[in-house]
Amino acid sequence: MRSVLVDKIASVAVQADLGQEIRVSPEIPCEEGVLVAVEVLNNKSRYNTIELTSGRMAEVKKGDVVVGALGHRKALFGYSGHLPTKLAPGDTVQLLNLGGVIGICDSINPSHGDPFNCKVLGCVLDFPYLGQRVGVPARVSTEPLKLDVPLDTHGVPVVAIAGTCMNSGKTAAACAIVSRFRHNGLTVDAFKSTGVALRRDILAMEDSGARHIAMFSDFGICATTSKNAPALTRSLLNELSDEKPDAIVFELGDGLLGAYGVEAILRDKEIVSQITAMVLCANDPVGAWGGAKLLREELGIDPTVISGPATDNQVGIDIIRERSNVAALNAMTSAAELGDLLQASIGLGHRTTKATA
Repeated sequence: MRSVLVDKIASVAVQADLGQEIRVSPEIPCEEGVLVAVEVLNNKSRYNTIELTSGRMAEVKKGDVVVGALGHRKALFGYSGHLPTKLAPGDTVQLLNLGGVIGICDSINPSHGDPFNCKVLGCVLDFPYLGQRVGVPARVSTEPLKLDVPLDTHGVPVVAIAGTCMNSGKTAAACAIVSRFRHNGLTVDAFKSTGVALRRDILAMEDSGARHIAMFSDFGICATTSKNAPALTRSLLNELSDEKPDAIVFELGDGLLGAYGVEAILRDKEIVSQITAMVLCANDPVGAWGGAKLLREELGIDPTVISGPATDNQVGIDIIRERSNVAALNAMTSAAELGDLLQASIGLGHRTTKATA
């Protein structure tokens, strides 16, 4: 065990409440969510930032000591990598995403260039009991995930937002909906159920007016899979519905056919039975048509409205309405209409808010 001074603590470690001086051990359990300290070995001019625990983005430079978490990533437009089977100080790993997930990179996206290579310094230690001399491996979260948790939303209306792929406008739609609901007098809570650990999207929802926010990494998961995504979604729905909001808005990160478990969630009949409205986001009219067809024919879900870049102008909107027979509204240019349509679809009227001094 030795002390290490840290330059940057990634947002994936936000719940660990670490200081800039940490203790590390050479014994590293290769398990998802275990926090490790690494030294960055190269500079990059693209995709060269990391999200800090504060939510700010900070540039990463050669020589920086960074705390992140072991995990995997399966991104269409980013790095793909796996959890290492064994690690020791001095080994080389890669920084797989902006939130601080660390693993072995298997595939890159040319637009991002090669990833940051990092030298492993050790496993970050946690000392949960006062006066404890022997630390235990620090983790993303100590909150256990129960795979068989029953779902009870207490009748709270739920708006789900899915997309044809990552970067299809899901977070923009979520923020527009949350903002409009709030301006119409509703109390809204929001979460992200799938993807790889990064707080940017739920922080954007909070900035748009969500009262409470949450995400899968609250349960120690760095990247979701088809095995854990349904349980995570049930747990997050339970957690936020217990707070008795007027509505819950949640984003399914990645795409309908991605590797993070979106399809598994939408095949879970218990979860789907609690979804009051479904928003589909797509980058183009063909994607919108295919996504709506998949939702209807394979998953038995009728989308309430389609949004995303496919609705950026009237051409796409007209094609979607004609070919998919579903409403189409852009989250950027028709945010109020989008929110009002969904509020009506979940059966909630406008409510008067009291102005505060």
